[in-house]
Amino acid sequence: MTKPHLSVRGLHKWYGSVHALRGLDLDIPQGQVIGLIGDNGAGKSTFIKILSGVHKQTEGQIFFEGKEAHIARPRDAMNLGIETIYQYTAMVPEMSIARNVFIGREKRKWGVRGFGMLDHAAMAEEAMAAIADVGLHLRSADAPVKDLSGGQRQGVAIARAMHFRSRMLILDEPTNHLSVKETNKVLEYVRQMREQGITVIFISHNLHHVHEVSDRIVAFSRGNKVADLLSEETTVPHMIDLIT
Repeated sequence: MTKPHLSVRGLHKWYGSVHALRGLDLDIPQGQVIGLIGDNGAGKSTFIKILSGVHKQTEGQIFFEGKEAHIARPRDAMNLGIETIYQYTAMVPEMSIARNVFIGREKRKWGVRGFGMLDHAAMAEEAMAAIADVGLHLRSADAPVKDLSGGQRQGVAIARAMHFRSRMLILDEPTNHLSVKETNKVLEYVRQMREQGITVIFISHNLHHVHEVSDRIVAFSRGNKVADLLSEETTVPHMIDLIT
């Protein structure tokens, strides 16, 4: 196992009387694709929301690139280089592709402290280059996101993460509701990220997709980690047994 990119120790999360995460210990190596599996209520969503800064753990420590990380809000996660892409990606449908790529990181011709004139031309040029880098070819960066298919939206979100050099990418059900062709494209994006040394946490109820692209499989059940295996050490039927 290579040096851990992310480590968590003794991670607990309580929601009132519900113990959603129960003393999780986990090491995630640099540049691996980790398939995170588990039934509804297993603790997967709680774990990624903690890493994303949506929720704060009740107890336990998070270490990122060898240093203890204090993630209290989404901006803290982004500053570390942790980017999360949900199945319904956080995009504004009425806004252009370029504006969505640079949302929260807008380029300006001039201005201070977030105010000033936006540099639309520079954002459009960089957005198209970022999208092309992941093998996605779109007509124009000025087209609204609402005109894109589900697979294209996922591609834009992944291009955004790669353009801003995210060091860890969390993909939450990225192939849900996609066509076979779009699903294969998203799985190819995951392989590209591995080749570029980006650590990926891949969450999906489609165990065939998880097994196909993951280096390791981590299974959760009732807030506990119940398995941590190399993908070649398990099969889809075995994965089903682990989580049921």
